[in-house]
Amino acid sequence: MRAAWAVALVELRRFLRDRSNIFFTFVFPLMLVVVIGAQFGGGAGSGRVVLTDESSTLGQRIAAELDARDVTVDVGEAGQARETLARGRADAAVFIDDAAAAAFDAGDPVQLDLVLASTSGSSAVAQQVQSAVAELDREQAGVAALVQSGVDPDLAQDAWWDGEGQVPPARVDVVDVDDVSQAFAGVTGFDVGASSQVLLFVFLTALAGSATLIDARRHRVIARTLAAPVSAGSVVAGQALGRWVIAFFQGTYVMAGTSLLFGVQWGNVALCLLVVAVFSTVAAGAAMAIGAVLDNEGAASGLGVGLALVLAALGGCMVPQELFPSSLQFVASLTPHGWGYRAFAEIQRHGGTLVDIAGSLAVLAGFAAAVLALGSLLLRRSIARAL
Repeated sequence: MRAAWAVALVELRRFLRDRSNIFFTFVFPLMLVVVIGAQFGGGAGSGRVVLTDESSTLGQRIAAELDARDVTVDVGEAGQARETLARGRADAAVFIDDAAAAAFDAGDPVQLDLVLASTSGSSAVAQQVQSAVAELDREQAGVAALVQSGVDPDLAQDAWWDGEGQVPPARVDVVDVDDVSQAFAGVTGFDVGASSQVLLFVFLTALAGSATLIDARRHRVIARTLAAPVSAGSVVAGQALGRWVIAFFQGTYVMAGTSLLFGVQWGNVALCLLVVAVFSTVAAGAAMAIGAVLDNEGAASGLGVGLALVLAALGGCMVPQELFPSSLQFVASLTPHGWGYRAFAEIQRHGGTLVDIAGSLAVLAGFAAAVLALGSLLLRRSIARAL
């Protein structure tokens, strides 16, 4: 077993020393998480609004109401607000001039200009702005009614707020019967993208690394290893363990990077690492099979990348499985990526336990056993032929 670990550590060092792996291992996965997160809703916020004035009482009150609705508020001049909208960096802009601010302070009617961007969420953000302004209008009307009833104008505002605090807030329970909405409830696009990219890059990195196995065979590194008191079984185990270590390292790196940079919530981290470990075994076996059958590094890399991308697409790592038609969901069940995706979804979105993901893990373990056995058999035959 010591010899197998030695071979595995050598494979990991060779992988890390290859400068071509730096971008595709450390940078590219996080870039794809950003892209997928933006596509399916990167954050849990309700949009972005630009206010042209936050120094006045009206601007401060609107900003507070929008913040309470989880809307991000930026402040800028009128020209800057228009440029921000044109570039798609905000969903709406509220233009507050001096006349509107003075009218609000005096308790008079206020007219505001609301300009929407051409973003997909601008209509929803406009409703949030209208709701915030309507709340201020209701408050102003209530304060005016208190003043007309004889309450001191200096005390009317505080009296209104005291009255508001004594009224229990209304509770509305929304039941969403849409299956897709329920599947993505409580998660952001970054959460969905991160788990998909873990599966994609674990497999992609392992299969692309099959070229190093061919290189070791061609330059008789394995043959020289067997010249030492090392059995063929230890060499095969070391190659399998080395590819598993590389795949597992890639998966844990993506998990850690997305958690730190994008705040991805992984749920039970130990269970997620267990899924990565079993899935890495599938990837290691597939890499051994390719590295043992082919004799050209370029062909092995091309086949590995192509196979990894196709399986990832069918398994839901590029478009979520929940958006698949029923026939394609069945096809996803024939891939290890499909079962890995379901295990991650159960852990991240529903707080799944080991019992909840036991079925997905069992299927992944079956894939791992079959593919690893095939890869080991093919590599043993390749070593025997070389000797």
